[in-house]
Amino acid sequence: MLDRYQNYLIRDWQPDDRIAAAEVIKNALAEYGLGWEPDGADRDVIDVEQYYLDRGGEFWVIEDNGTIVGTSAYYPCIVASAALENRDTKAVEIRKMYLHSKTRGQGLGKYLLGQLEKSIFDRGYREIRIETASVLTAAVKLYESSGYLPVTEVETSRCDRAYVKKM
Repeated sequence: MLDRYQNYLIRDWQPDDRIAAAEVIKNALAEYGLGWEPDGADRDVIDVEQYYLDRGGEFWVIEDNGTIVGTSAYYPCIVASAALENRDTKAVEIRKMYLHSKTRGQGLGKYLLGQLEKSIFDRGYREIRIETASVLTAAVKLYESSGYLPVTEVETSRCDRAYVKKM
């Protein structure tokens, strides 16, 4: 991925991005009173290769004049429990869609979601899942206004909402 939105550069994650990407996510979570979980829900940011790249997913970073100000990613879903065995095998989960506070409100989140969806559907996946927390009101509004429907299968302890979109 190499793309631009306004003055922002959207590109594939590189190993040198690990700390800066983690800081963006950690700071965004803190703004909303949510904790950074490097040994739990955020382990995937510490090991992007294992959780995203080796599994056929993608992890993008967003730069503003060479500084990472956002992240967005997805990976193919893996059935984690008997309750979720009805998941479509051609499904992915969008994760780690976070933006620095100075980049919000400019349409970048909506643009990123659209680019993720395009990449996902171009790769043959037909179902997208997303988990989020209710306190992330802009994210909830974005997903709901983009055709994502609420579901009850929440797997991440920090999240209390889950959505699905099928093509």
